[in-house]
Amino acid sequence: MIETVPTRISHPTPKLDQNIMLFVRLLRAIGLKLGSASMLEAIDAAKTVGVADKDFLYHALVSCLIKRREDKPLFDQAFYLFWQNPKFHERIRDLILPRIKAAGHQQEDVEPMLRRLSDALADPPDDPPNTAEDVEIDFDTEGTAADTDRLQHKDFEMMSAAEIRHAEQAIANLQPKLPRRSARRSKLSSRGQLIAMRAALQHAERQGGMVIPKFRSVITKPRPLVILCDISGSMEHYSRIMLHFIHALTRNHPQVSSFLFGTRLTNISRQMRHRDVDEAVQSVSHLVDDWSGGTRISASLETFNHRWSRRVMGQGAITLLITDGLDRNPDDALGIHMERLHKSTATLLWLNPLLRFDGFAPKSHSVRTMIQHVDHFLPIHSLQAMTDLTASLAKMQTQRDAKLAEWQAAARRASLAADLVPAYAQESAYAQEKGHTA
Repeated sequence: MIETVPTRISHPTPKLDQNIMLFVRLLRAIGLKLGSASMLEAIDAAKTVGVADKDFLYHALVSCLIKRREDKPLFDQAFYLFWQNPKFHERIRDLILPRIKAAGHQQEDVEPMLRRLSDALADPPDDPPNTAEDVEIDFDTEGTAADTDRLQHKDFEMMSAAEIRHAEQAIANLQPKLPRRSARRSKLSSRGQLIAMRAALQHAERQGGMVIPKFRSVITKPRPLVILCDISGSMEHYSRIMLHFIHALTRNHPQVSSFLFGTRLTNISRQMRHRDVDEAVQSVSHLVDDWSGGTRISASLETFNHRWSRRVMGQGAITLLITDGLDRNPDDALGIHMERLHKSTATLLWLNPLLRFDGFAPKSHSVRTMIQHVDHFLPIHSLQAMTDLTASLAKMQTQRDAKLAEWQAAARRASLAADLVPAYAQESAYAQEKGHTA
């Protein structure tokens, strides 16, 4: 007797192709980069496993549609809303209420992702199924004080499209307090602290020899501002919003030099001087061709130091380095280039979006190398972080961060230990070789 093994037979579901297409559209709307090939693969996989078992369908779609590990949490939430509950518009309405929690997840963990999903689901698809159960419900929860405060502290990476637009408007309204420097010239002032001897004698000559004291004060000018911004793949969610931030600084400062770097360095100073921020961003997108690619921090800093440093770093310039510090090809020259950059500028500020994590510590080789040569280490992941930065730029030269000093000391100890290990190994090998020779 021949024993037969039962095989799993999938039964085709009506409109399965259309549902997969709508699901892929949803994933695209929340930020996943999926092409037509991935959609066709997902349709074939769904037809193969069927929809009777949600676990089979989930893993089949994951294998076809997930290209990056960080996209999986968004995919899980989208899958739950789209496939588990047909009334996904009503489900979105329930999920935005603070007291409701998604099954199996903590509310504070999924709330940012659900905001992006609700934004994507707010606009119905072009050809929705004509069923009586589909009800479109719009809720406007924006404009309240709590919503404004939440937006101020929310990470740019977790913002919806509508929230990004509000953030861009808020950035355009920033009034940065820019640092100033003392110029060589002075001007007459009744409140001046310096005696203007030449002006007093000239006035005495016209007044019959009577000398009346005159005072002068030193003229101050804004310090030049140099911005180096990372646009690599790890900074993908912050690149566009940083362009709006650079444009706001350029509009309020007479001397700003802006550079973008991924795999190579690009000067965008002229493009950022457009009055309209959308035209500026569009011109930059046409100029730069290494968006969301690799990161070559060391090579980019070397190019800047050799080609641009002496042109833009004069008159006590302040430098903003916006990057997460994750170099694709870290080398020993990174420390040399960072040291030269630090010595060429009056103040070097490293703005890192990874500081949004409370438990952040400089563990990677590139971060430990770079942090030794900066004056300030600040977050740049939210509107509140940008507001705090622009409000304190003028006082940065007199402030020092105790936490940064602790990290710098730890990074120097780690670098010293890394240098001692090869030297000790080389000395031990030499001693052993000498012993065998004797």
